[in-house]
Amino acid sequence: MEPEYTPEKEHDFIPERKKWKRQLFRIIYRADTPLGKIFDINLLILIFLSTFIVMMESVPSFDLKYHTIFVVLEWIISLFFTAEYIMRIVTIRNKKDYIFSFFGIIDLLAILPFFLSLLFPVTKFFLIIRMLRMLRVFRILNLLDFMNDGYLIVRALRNSSRKIYIFLLFLMIFSVVVGSMMFMVEGHREGFESIPQSIYWAVVTVTTVGYGDVAPTTGLGKFFAIILMLAGYSIIAVPTGIVTAEMRNKRQNLEKTCRRCKNEDIDDDAHYCKRCGEPVDPSSDSP
Repeated sequence: MEPEYTPEKEHDFIPERKKWKRQLFRIIYRADTPLGKIFDINLLILIFLSTFIVMMESVPSFDLKYHTIFVVLEWIISLFFTAEYIMRIVTIRNKKDYIFSFFGIIDLLAILPFFLSLLFPVTKFFLIIRMLRMLRVFRILNLLDFMNDGYLIVRALRNSSRKIYIFLLFLMIFSVVVGSMMFMVEGHREGFESIPQSIYWAVVTVTTVGYGDVAPTTGLGKFFAIILMLAGYSIIAVPTGIVTAEMRNKRQNLEKTCRRCKNEDIDDDAHYCKRCGEPVDPSSDSP
């Protein structure tokens, strides 16, 4: 996940005659002024209020009683977010960098379903996308460093995807085999009338979910269930270990990221960046 586009010196490029744009830019993108802090606080309140409205609309009794209030509040909140989205584009020089950034896309997706529902009532069900506004809390509370950690997790999952796919394939084959065996052992008893139902029981058991809606009744079936339950703990630990090892390797590689060109393609035994020649080994002398 990429961090939000945050221009550092955007106001330096705005002419003096557009002083209002500089001031508006500082209020929206910065929190170092009283107006900027008030703007962020109000934005945070509206985000939580909008999320609360979405949840209450899903409760039939609340929606029937307060439907009009919910609609009015959603109109006000959506118009505010729309105005904020437009102001972010107007006050910034590199508009494309914001529009196509992660938070720029989130801002657009948060307001788009509301206007689509006005033209196409069938899209009303997409209003649940408004819950994406909760992600903007990271920007308001300056938690982008946590999002960088999240990006590290995503990269670790992507790099270990092949091992995970192989593990899932093994798990699917294992569940089919065990389910088929239980179908024969239980002898068409309740919950094991077919092989697909038996496979369902095997998956529920091996993942340690244990709904309890299906259970073996024969002695041999209970013995197989015990073996499967014990195996489930070790099976679940496999993908966790794969991702953890990949995250550890990624974090070690990030420690050798080039300070000058941000190159991450650095060998473990390298002392200098292969792209720009910058020392990357802490023991190496700085230029």
